[in-house]
Amino acid sequence: MTGKECVAIACDLRLGIQQQTLATDFKKVFKIHDKLMVGLSGLATDMLTLKQRFIFRHNLYQMREDREMKPETFANMVSSLLYEKRFGPYFCEPLIAGLDKNNTPYITGMDLLGAMAPASDFVVAGSNTESLFGVCESFYKENMEPETLFETISQCLIAGTGRDCLAGWGGVVYVITPDKVISRTLKGRMD
Repeated sequence: MTGKECVAIACDLRLGIQQQTLATDFKKVFKIHDKLMVGLSGLATDMLTLKQRFIFRHNLYQMREDREMKPETFANMVSSLLYEKRFGPYFCEPLIAGLDKNNTPYITGMDLLGAMAPASDFVVAGSNTESLFGVCESFYKENMEPETLFETISQCLIAGTGRDCLAGWGGVVYVITPDKVISRTLKGRMD
């Protein structure tokens, strides 16, 4: 979800196989650099593999170019990496959130083949997209400040996961601002 010179990304903490919960502290959002994060939903093993590949490719880019990767460049790299495996895809849907050099928010979602869906307001993915879309459309306002953005995305996450038995067990919210990353853990239903 985007705000005024800030962007937020959030995830629930449940790791499970269908109805069986395996862990309640599994974070699905990973830091690439200070102004860029990627969230992954889908198969846990593919999430961890993709996280390692994304960090590896970002580090190669950083060594070669001597600068951080812009969010749009990172999104294109992720799309290309996913499309390379189109005949045996990774079962993950990435969400990319970051700030460019002018502190303009950038968010995009992708399917497992790497087809990007950039947006100017919010992007959702996972097992509960229908409920999350409805809640986010209701709560979203343009040009929110970081604290308001945190409160809004937190309410969206809690309300959206409350309608899905395959999600929940709390959440983690990251708000990326020009000078820092604010990270807070949410408590949610645990049933």
